[in-house]
Amino acid sequence: MQPVARPVQTSGLRRFFSFPVVLACFLAVLAVLTVRGRFDDPDMWWHLKNGQVICTTHIIPTTDQYSYTTHHQASVPQEWLSEVTIYAAWRLGGNSGLMAWLCLLTSALLAAGYLLSSLYSGNAKVGFLGALMVWFFATVALSVRGQMVGYLLLVLELLLIHLGRTRGSQWFWGLPVLFAVWINCHGSFFFGLVVLGICLLCSFLAFEAGSLAAPAWSARERRTLLWAAGVSIAALFLNPIGWRQILYPVNTLLHQHIVVTQVQEWLPLGPSDPRGAGLLGILAFVAIYVIARRSARLYLDEALLLAAGAWLALSHRRMAIVFGILAAPVVCRLLRDSWDNYEAERDRPVANAVCVALAAAAVFFAFPNRQSLSRQVEAGSPVKAVAYIKAHPLSGNMLNTFVDGGYLIWALPEHPVFVDGRADVFEWTGVLEEFGEWATLQTDPNVLLNKYHIGFCLLERGSPMTFVLPLMPDWKQVYSDDSSVIFVRSSGAASSTH
Repeated sequence: MQPVARPVQTSGLRRFFSFPVVLACFLAVLAVLTVRGRFDDPDMWWHLKNGQVICTTHIIPTTDQYSYTTHHQASVPQEWLSEVTIYAAWRLGGNSGLMAWLCLLTSALLAAGYLLSSLYSGNAKVGFLGALMVWFFATVALSVRGQMVGYLLLVLELLLIHLGRTRGSQWFWGLPVLFAVWINCHGSFFFGLVVLGICLLCSFLAFEAGSLAAPAWSARERRTLLWAAGVSIAALFLNPIGWRQILYPVNTLLHQHIVVTQVQEWLPLGPSDPRGAGLLGILAFVAIYVIARRSARLYLDEALLLAAGAWLALSHRRMAIVFGILAAPVVCRLLRDSWDNYEAERDRPVANAVCVALAAAAVFFAFPNRQSLSRQVEAGSPVKAVAYIKAHPLSGNMLNTFVDGGYLIWALPEHPVFVDGRADVFEWTGVLEEFGEWATLQTDPNVLLNKYHIGFCLLERGSPMTFVLPLMPDWKQVYSDDSSVIFVRSSGAASSTH
């Protein structure tokens, strides 16, 4: 028995301390170094609050519970499952737990991109380039939000489809399970449907026209994918509110005009952005490569996915990560012969083990401590202003800025917010438009202040209204710091000032 057990153990160790594992560990280091200073997303806090409500009440909210301006407007709980994981991370470790959640999801995204690119290209070394491409375009969206889960699932969908083509059509049956989870994690499931539709369409085509080709699918592969796609669509209805949750991404793109034209992350990706220049460079490279090399082929599904990803990214900068995920395996397949492939028999387990240990140490020392996380929260949120409000209770409704609303939902629940990062419910009710006109001095300030019976305003220092309110007879500044200013109506002003 001993002679048999020994090589099995050695083989396992060689796999664990292999060169691809070393590259994956380096990606984990890159992930931590990238996100260690990104603990400042304002939407993180209302996602955290939603997760807390779900875990403590065992009810998934389908109406607004945090503002007084929307009158309990119906909402779409499109990220409720991701929010549960976010709250679970906070319960386990507070702010450090949230940062660990972000580091783990970022590392998993890069590792999954590496695995997909390696398998798709057949070259584990070139696959590392694919992971770096995913990282480059993902830097636009790395934060403690449900979108992290959604984009990881997009990579897993591409991986399942590839395995279904190369390892057996039974892999396609993982898609319904994936979509059943995805619909409850993030609205990016809609991109997954587009990917699935493109692959299904191309499965019925077989041709070769110059450098563009559509490889033939077997009847079994096509039939299995068709059935799996049908079950996947049915699986989308496994959500709290049915068809409204399925149509939510379409509603966002077509009917939330203020969100997609004025919120920064929804603005177009321009060539002045490094990611925009990178996108155009990749498209140019693919085109030139397949034209210059007569033996090179660009598959129809790859061309359609690249076009869809480029259109999304150029329309909305937050979609750059989608392009990166879709483009990485294509570029790696084209470059698979540019570097000699990984050979397991040439591995050096001891050297690899040292690299893995060094990567683990780098992750440990790069992970931000509690003081660093607290400083990031204070730099991006009105922490001191909230402390003032708690110490000097203010009466009446609160008017707050859009960017501070999420933190106030979490840190100051006794005061319902005026507006926050859940832009959809505020656009549907017209509050977002009203607030935008008020904040940019397009309307009489008193109209909104009186309509909503505002008792005090918590504003960003230097915003236009901070210069107007002191000139109005019923308003008085009672607090200010480097980032925030508080004004109260004279009749309810706090007796002390800061």
